[in-house]
Amino acid sequence: MREDNHDTTAPRAEEVRVGVYVCHCGGNISDVVDTAAVAEAASRHPQVAVSRDYLFMCSDPGQKLIIDDILANGINRVVVAACSPTLHELTFRKALERAGLNPYLYEHVNIREQCSWVHKADHGAATEKALRLTLAGVEKVTRQDPLEAIQVKAERHVVVIGGGVAGMRAALSLAQRGLAVTLIEKSGSLGGRVAELDTVFPTEESARELLRELSEALLQEERVSVHLHSQVEQVEGYVGNFTVRLRTEAPGAPAPATQEVTAGALVMATGYDHYEPYAGELGYGQVPEVMTLPEFQRLLSDTPESRSTLLFGGREVRSIAFVHCVGSRQVEGVHQPDSDGHINEGCSRVCCTAALHTINRTLDRFPGLNVYDLYRDIRTYGRGHEEYYEAASKKGVLFLRYREDGLPQFQASKGGGPHTLTVTDWLTWGEEVTLPVDLVVLATGMVPRDISGLVGLLKLPTGTDRFLQEVHPKLRPVELANNGILLAGTCQGPMDIGESCAAAQAAASKASILLAKPTIELDPFVARVNEARCDGCGRCLAECSYGGALTMVERAAGSGTRRVAEVNPALCSGCGACVAVCEPRALDVAGWTLDQFDAMVDAITAEPALAGVGG
Repeated sequence: MREDNHDTTAPRAEEVRVGVYVCHCGGNISDVVDTAAVAEAASRHPQVAVSRDYLFMCSDPGQKLIIDDILANGINRVVVAACSPTLHELTFRKALERAGLNPYLYEHVNIREQCSWVHKADHGAATEKALRLTLAGVEKVTRQDPLEAIQVKAERHVVVIGGGVAGMRAALSLAQRGLAVTLIEKSGSLGGRVAELDTVFPTEESARELLRELSEALLQEERVSVHLHSQVEQVEGYVGNFTVRLRTEAPGAPAPATQEVTAGALVMATGYDHYEPYAGELGYGQVPEVMTLPEFQRLLSDTPESRSTLLFGGREVRSIAFVHCVGSRQVEGVHQPDSDGHINEGCSRVCCTAALHTINRTLDRFPGLNVYDLYRDIRTYGRGHEEYYEAASKKGVLFLRYREDGLPQFQASKGGGPHTLTVTDWLTWGEEVTLPVDLVVLATGMVPRDISGLVGLLKLPTGTDRFLQEVHPKLRPVELANNGILLAGTCQGPMDIGESCAAAQAAASKASILLAKPTIELDPFVARVNEARCDGCGRCLAECSYGGALTMVERAAGSGTRRVAEVNPALCSGCGACVAVCEPRALDVAGWTLDQFDAMVDAITAEPALAGVGG
C-alpha cells in the first residue's frame, strides 16, 4: 500500500458524487471509440452518480447537461472525456462556475488525441483505453479538494519590448485603454522594418507617412515613455508584478544608464530578420548584381523619379529575374542549413506579394524592362494581393515554375555581359530555360530575430521554426504559456503590416483585460509543502528552474528553529520537478498530488473490473 502525502481518509463534508460526460466530438471520437459503452461502464464506479455520452459536450446544450446535473442531481465532481484539455478545459470550468461549483473540482480526460486519433485501426483497444483513462480521471477527481485561485496584485503598467510598427501600435492601444506604457527600443529610432520601405501594399500609401503619423500620436501620448538605444537587462517577478531593468546606451554617453520599471504585463514585439543568403547562393555575395529583395527595394527607392532607365553600377539594367522562396520552404538535403544547423521549412507568407508588389512598381517606372519571375508556388493570400499577380501578368512578366529538387542555377558572366539563370520550367512540362539577366533579385523569407538572451531570461517557449510560440493559434493566439507575457507581430511568425498591427491590438486588449482589476487570479496548480515532512535537505531548490519559486526559511521548532521549504505561488509554474526529488514526499502540486497520481496509475494498470467493453 502506498503512503499518501496528505490525509485522504478524513471524512468529507459531503458525499462525493461524480458526473462523467463522454463526448462524441461529432464523430472524431465516436467513429472509433464506443462512447456509449464507456459511459455505461463508468456509471458502475461506486462514486459516479451520473454518466452520459453526448454529440458535442463543448456546445451550449452539452454544457447545460453538466449544469443541470449539478443543480438537480447533486453532482459535485465532474469528468469530461473529450478532446485535448488545451482546447476546452477552461470552457468546462466556466460551466461549473455558472452552476455554483468550484471550477477546480473538474478533470478533463483526452480520449480524442490519445485514443481515437492514434488507434483508428483498433476500435476495441481504443475503447478500452478510453475507459481506463476515464476511470483514472474519476479516481483523481474523487480525491480532489476545492482549490482557490491565487490572487496577485496587478500593476497597471505594461512594458513593450520593441519599437517597430507592432510595438508602437501595441503601446498606443494600451495607452488609449488607460494603462501606463514603457516602450523599449534598442535602435535609435522607431519604425523597425517598415522604415525600410517606400510604399506599403495593398493601399500603396507611403510607409514613411504611416510611421510619421503613428510615431507622432505615440510621442504625444502622455502615458507612454519611449526609451531608445535601450535593452532589457534583467526581468524578475511574475504576472502583475514584473520588475524590468533596462540599460540605455546613447551614442556619446559617458556610461550606460540603468533604471527599473515595475509592470503588470510584458508585450514582446521584437520583430524579425531578413534571411541572409549564404555566400554563393545563386551568386549572392560573389556577384554584385545578385541582391536580396530589400536591397533591390532600396535601389529602386534611391533612383530619382525623373530617371527613365534603371542603372546599377553605372550600367543600364535591361532584364531582371526575381527568385521566390530564398530562405523559405527549404528542404533538408536540398538546401544548405543556416550557421546554426537549421533549415527554414516554413513559408514566409508575405514574400510572394512583396516581390510582385515590387515588380509592378518597377515596371510602372521602367516599362521597357524584361522581368522574369521564378517561383515554386504563388501564395498571394491576402485580400487584394492576387491583383498584383494579375497586374504583373498583364505587364508582360514571364513566370517560370521550378520544383524544390530543381532549383535555379546561376552562372556569372565572364565577359561583362548579362549573367545567366538556368531553370527547369514545369509550366512547359519540364523544358530547360536559360535566361540572360542583368540583375537577380532574391525574395528572401523572414527568420526569427536572435533574442536568445530574452528567451533564456524569461524562459520563453519557441516553436520548431524558432519563432515565439503562442499557447494556441485559435483560442489564445497572442498569449505565451508564461503568464503575463503577450505577443505582438512578427516575433511570433511571418506577418504583413496589417496582421502585425491586428496582433498588437489583440495583445493590448488582452493586457488591459488582465490588468483591469486590482488583483489577478491565477490557477492554483502550484507546489505546496507539508512542513511536518520537510527535512530541509534543499534538493528541491537545486531542481527548481524558476528563480524565487522555492526558498528555504527558518520555522520555530521547540526551543530553536528548523529549516523548511517555502513556495512563492506567484512564481511557481507547477511543473512538479521539486516533487520528483523530494524523498520524504513533503512536496505536492495542488490538484496533482502524489496520492492522486497513485490512484490514477492503479486505475490504468488494474485488470479491467468492468469487463466486456471494447472486446
